[in-house]
Amino acid sequence: MPRSRHPHRQATLASLAAELKISRTTVSNAYNRPDQLSAELRERVFDAARRRGYPGPDPVARSLRTRKAGAVGLLLTEALSYSFRDPAAMSFLAGLAESCEEAGHGLLLVPAGPGREDVDAAAVVQQAGVDGFVVYSVADDDPYLAAVRGRRMPMVVCDQPREIAGASLVGIDDRGAMRKVAEYLISLGHTSFGVLCMRLGRDIRNGLVEGERLNSPNFHVQRERIAGIRDALTAAGLDPHSLTVIERAEHSGPAGHSAAEQALTLNPRITALLCTTDVLALGALDYARGRGIDVPGQLSITGFDGIEDALREGLTTVRQPAEEKGRRAGALLLTASHSGVATVEMLDTELLRGHTAAPPGS
Repeated sequence: MPRSRHPHRQATLASLAAELKISRTTVSNAYNRPDQLSAELRERVFDAARRRGYPGPDPVARSLRTRKAGAVGLLLTEALSYSFRDPAAMSFLAGLAESCEEAGHGLLLVPAGPGREDVDAAAVVQQAGVDGFVVYSVADDDPYLAAVRGRRMPMVVCDQPREIAGASLVGIDDRGAMRKVAEYLISLGHTSFGVLCMRLGRDIRNGLVEGERLNSPNFHVQRERIAGIRDALTAAGLDPHSLTVIERAEHSGPAGHSAAEQALTLNPRITALLCTTDVLALGALDYARGRGIDVPGQLSITGFDGIEDALREGLTTVRQPAEEKGRRAGALLLTASHSGVATVEMLDTELLRGHTAAPPGS
C-alpha cells in the first residue's frame, strides 16, 4: 500500500485544544492544575490525548516558562552506590524523598567525594535542573559544594559543613552525643580507649591518626565526635592525647574489622573501642568474636547512629533521627522564605545502653 503523502503528525497542545474546541489553557490545566476542571472535562482531554498520542505539556518548556524545575538536588559526599548501601544514608534519603513527594517534587542525586576529582564539578552542578540543593554531610573544601554555592540557589545543609552563609541547617549535637558515650564508659571504669572513625579529609587515608590530621580534619561530624571523647577524658582527669585513633576511608563492616585489629595491635591496653558509626562498630564486633575476645567482658564496643542491625545486636550506641533529618531538610528547602534568614534545627539524640559495654574485666 503506498504511503500517504501527508503522514500523521503527533498532536500538540494547540491541535488538541482545536479538536476539543477548548482553549489551550484548559488543556494545560488538565495536566498542571486539575482542580480548575471538572472530572468529566479532564477525562475528555485525556481520552483525546491518548487517541492522538499526545504525551502532555513539554516539561522543559514549562520549566522555562515558570522558572521552576520541580526537583530538589541532593549533593552527596559519596558515590551513588554508597547511598543505597549505608543504612543511615538510606534513612536520610527516605525522609528527604518523603518531603519531596509530598510537595510534588522530584529528587536529583549529585555525588561528590573521592574518586570524582577528574569530573568538572562546576559543569555537573550547573547542568542540574533543580530549584535548590540539600547538601548531605559534605567536606567543607569539596569543589561540588563550591559549585552549589556559586549557583546562589536555596540550600539546606544536613550535618556538615556548618555555618554556610544563607544556608539553613539540620543536624545534631555530635560532640555532646559522643561525649555522653565516653562519659558512660568512664563511669564503668575504663581509662584506655581506642577510636575507630570515618575519613577525616577528602583524600583517602587508612591508619593511625596523629598530629594535624586529627586536629583539623575537613569533616565536621568526625571532628566533633572525636572532640566529644576528648572533652570527656579531660573532664575526668585523663589524658585526651592518649586516644588511639584509627581512620578508615571506606565506611563498611570489613573496614571496622581491620581498624579494630589495628587499634588493638598498636595498643593492647585498650579496654573500650568507641566507633563513630554503627557500621564500623559492627565490624569491630565481628573482629572480636572471630578472635575469641569476650564483648563486653574483655572489650567494650560502642557505635553511633542507631541503625537496625546495631539495635538487633544490642550494641551500645547513640540513636539519631536520620530519617527525620531528611524530612526536615526537604521541608525547610521546599518552604524556604525569601527573607534570606537561615533556619537552624538541632534534633535530639538518645544514648542506648545496650549489651556491648561493661566494666573492664567484668
